[in-house]
Amino acid sequence: MDQAPAPEGLPPSLRFLKGLVIVLTLTMIIGVITVVAVLVTRMQHGFSTQTTLPTLPDTIHLPDGAKPQAITFGAGWVAVVTHDNRILVFGSDGKLKQDVALLAE
Repeated sequence: MDQAPAPEGLPPSLRFLKGLVIVLTLTMIIGVITVVAVLVTRMQHGFSTQTTLPTLPDTIHLPDGAKPQAITFGAGWVAVVTHDNRILVFGSDGKLKQDVALLAE
């Protein structure tokens, strides 16, 4: 029996496809490295800034019959939304600054 012929290499279309796969792989590797580098540099910048948490007054006295539904904070004030459709704005010292009545639907 005769020996099988030695392979002569890949056909031209497969060589072209192999080159495309290599280029795509290198592009993906560079892209992942770039995304990780951008995230790491942005995250370090984001964590270095110190954010101040809102401070609550020691006590807040709601008017009689008012039940809190939601609360929000601002610079030097605290707002409480009540079940009777009012917004009560308190100062940082806990004293009522403003009472805003909401329109009932």
